[in-house]
Amino acid sequence: MSKILTPPTTFTGRLRYLGPGFILSAAIVGSGELIATTALGAKAGFVMFWLIILSCLAKVALQLEFGKNAIYSGTFIMHNFNNLPGLRLGKAHWSIWLWLSLQGLKLLQVGGIVGGVAIVLNMAFPFIPVNFWAIISVLITSFWVYKGNYGPVEKGSLVMIILFTAVILISVISLQWTPYAINWPQFESGLQFSLPTALVATAFGAFGITGVGGDEIMYYNYWCIEKGYAAYTGPNDGSREWSDRAKGWFRVMYLDAVLSMVVYTIVTAAFYLLGAAVLHTGGAVPEGYQMIETLSRIFTETLGPWAKNIFLVGAFFVLYSTLFTAAASWARVWGDAFGQIGWMKFGSQQEQKRSIGILSWVLPIVWCLLFLFFQAPVRMVILGGIATSVLLLLVVYVSLVFRYRNLPAALKPSALYDMFFWISVLSILFVSGYGIIQII
Repeated sequence: MSKILTPPTTFTGRLRYLGPGFILSAAIVGSGELIATTALGAKAGFVMFWLIILSCLAKVALQLEFGKNAIYSGTFIMHNFNNLPGLRLGKAHWSIWLWLSLQGLKLLQVGGIVGGVAIVLNMAFPFIPVNFWAIISVLITSFWVYKGNYGPVEKGSLVMIILFTAVILISVISLQWTPYAINWPQFESGLQFSLPTALVATAFGAFGITGVGGDEIMYYNYWCIEKGYAAYTGPNDGSREWSDRAKGWFRVMYLDAVLSMVVYTIVTAAFYLLGAAVLHTGGAVPEGYQMIETLSRIFTETLGPWAKNIFLVGAFFVLYSTLFTAAASWARVWGDAFGQIGWMKFGSQQEQKRSIGILSWVLPIVWCLLFLFFQAPVRMVILGGIATSVLLLLVVYVSLVFRYRNLPAALKPSALYDMFFWISVLSILFVSGYGIIQII
């Protein structure tokens, strides 16, 4: 039965078909914002606020290219990676092997998130040890992802977005009635383009992990397809009707991506400002098991000691939203990648469901084991952010191929769109390239 659907033409009509951006926002506002961004603000003060804003704004054009690719191709991203021009190693394109080579650090990153969730739960219910909370949280997450499909992931993400956004904005507003109130000279210093050498590695990791990272850009393809954008457009038959439908669903996807960008930019900026205003002033940098206790000061110093419980609720939803959406997203992209390499079957819907089901248990268990072994959530998250910055370079390359080689001529974008696309590409190349050079 055909699922082809005429795209909505009004703003309110398009709002009804949003969803993939909710999942991305829930995934983004977690490790990057609560841990990496706040830690960067605690170390640097206001001086690198510009980098955080750039990180949020610079990548959305690449996300749009991956979303468009999902709509006009109707195929998953690792399948499309495998059809890129260039060297192949065995069954898979070199880009898939490069992606796989970075996943060790990425596993550490989500392991750090598992640790963050466990520490928050231990602070709320201290009679259960941190390590047990880590095990409990991944088992619940695996079961939820294993039993669910797109709908529960979208709805769960939306609820968590609303909760953590409300909590963090209340704290930022309340900050202005405390000794830590942000004044204009402080804010202005954060908009000057400076990058202290001593903080390059931390900044590089934060750039990769804040805003929409390389991972989330890749995940967006799967969620756009599962939402139905590709099915609603239908296969490319070369007709004017098809190109009109594709452009219409592009506009829906644009709105979805831009609104999610607004949410995660506001929340990310808020976390950085709280870290710079409260933690940097007091010389407190979140580390190890004291990470959550240190981070709680951004609430207790602005709202009072009673606000620690509010912080724990907000921190749980911020961190757990990333853990939950990571489990759902990783199971899809890993299953797809293993299918291209030949390690799993990922062709039919039944094979996809089986592979996703297996990985929804295996991956969280690996994350939990890594946390139990390393017990250093902040360091684990920053290392994952560095890998994400490298992954962004691959995403830039693939985006260029999608834009100038794969995009059907009938869907060619405007000159204004291309201008923003190239600003994104050059911004990412500059920051990532500079960071790699400094680290080497």
